Amino acid sequence: MELSGLTIGTTHQVQFKVTESHLANHIGSGLLPVLSTPSLIAWLEFTAMESVSSCLSKNETTVGIAVSFHHLKASSLHAVVVCQATVTAIDGRRISFEVKAFDAAQTLIGSGTHDRFVVDSDRFMAKLA
Repeated sequence: MELSGLTIGTTHQVQFKVTESHLANHIGSGLLPVLSTPSLIAWLEFTAMESVSSCLSKNETTVGIAVSFHHLKASSLHAVVVCQATVTAIDGRRISFEVKAFDAAQTLIGSGTHDRFVVDSDRFMAKLA
């Protein structure tokens, strides 16, 4: 396994829009109609996953193994959120990221760390069978 082209500092951003399916009161993580923390974390994980996908071989992917996150500011229905993942460490098959989320005014709404592990998709799924 070689992470061709992946370096410390590699940064990737993805933009998302808050829909009803992302609201805390919809998914059950809260009672208010605001962006849920689980939805925001999922977006950040997706951003990190996507940031390294082009560096992996055809049958490899990454799986999330750790998240530490602070949700700092609420976002309403239809808000635009930009998620950013920056590679901070590469240790064999483990990749660590600094993750951040910003609203349309570029205000920080969340930040934390996330770790992913490179796996062979077939071998990983075979272990579950």
